[in-house]
Amino acid sequence: MTSPASSPVRYALGGFVTMAVAMGIGRFIFTPILPAMMTDLGLSPGDAGIIASANYVGYLLGAIIAGYGWASGIERAVVLVSLAASAALCLAMSLSGTIVAFSILRFLAGMASAFMLVLAATIVFSHLAAANRPGLQALHFGGVGAGIALSSVLVAASAAEGYGWRQDWIGAAILSILGLFAVLWLLREGPVRAGADIKEPPVRWTPAFLKINIAYGVFGFGYIITATFIIAIVRSSHGGASMEALVWFVTGVSAALSVWLWTPLLRRVGPFAVVALGMLVQAVGVAASVVLPPPAGPLLGGVLLGLTFIVITASGFQAGRAILPQSPRRVMAVMTAAFGIGQIIGPLVGGYLANITGNFTIATLAAAASLVVGAVFAFLARG
Repeated sequence: MTSPASSPVRYALGGFVTMAVAMGIGRFIFTPILPAMMTDLGLSPGDAGIIASANYVGYLLGAIIAGYGWASGIERAVVLVSLAASAALCLAMSLSGTIVAFSILRFLAGMASAFMLVLAATIVFSHLAAANRPGLQALHFGGVGAGIALSSVLVAASAAEGYGWRQDWIGAAILSILGLFAVLWLLREGPVRAGADIKEPPVRWTPAFLKINIAYGVFGFGYIITATFIIAIVRSSHGGASMEALVWFVTGVSAALSVWLWTPLLRRVGPFAVVALGMLVQAVGVAASVVLPPPAGPLLGGVLLGLTFIVITASGFQAGRAILPQSPRRVMAVMTAAFGIGQIIGPLVGGYLANITGNFTIATLAAAASLVVGAVFAFLARG
């Protein structure tokens, strides 16, 4: 049965909304809400790092679990349940007040976001491939940045009305429910089946595959310190609520446009060079967020973070598949694990260093230096 001509766009839009809720809100709204939580509850940077890392542990575990075949045939149902769960967990955050409770809720939210990420991509990309419209994947990934930008508007509007962080989480829950209804209509079917699954050969740890995994793990460590603490950095410099919102907004808008902006270069130089260049560009932004005075430093940091983190994530997977083309799912699982480990360690190290030094400068510069090292490994992996 042939799909209607509009269905590729409809499925890409479904992916866009799913990514906005899963990543932009469910995963990253913690960043603009965090400063108010730290102030109101007396959380230290180390406490915040623990809560953030719990989310990334959940994401790592969820991505690994989602990679198995248990969801075959029920992908759409799992995506919808995960959307509902993400909304419920945002609401539960508004009712909590301890590090343990926050960490458990963020762990579960990480799992839900991973389920949505993996299984929504399975649905959307299969329909785009069947319609020969792979270019619409950029619309799907653009949802991450749109969700980040929307979360900045939500938190800014909440602050303007005199509301606090608990109301921010309630607003996030409402946006997630609205996203659930949109996805229910947009993603009307599961993935297109292309016959029986073929058993993939095991991953071979060639020197090139080892290097790209080192680069990917370092990327997870380097980007997440800034992605977690950049608004706290703005607050520590007394930038004000409007500056906090603007920094996160430009991060989101840049992320939403990033895939389109990098695609011509990706076609010309390939994924290895794009990962390496993207990490160098991101290193500049990460360092700028604390080296340059506000508002220029955090704004440039937000723009360059947004312009690179989705592109590096997607191009890294392309590089891994280019090295081991016969094992695409296993490659994605291994690289997700490398990325996830870096992501988990990053906020813990960043928060700990901020506790010791009294600010985020050393932690952020360490992240920038690590990204330069990662870029070298990514470039060398091209063989």
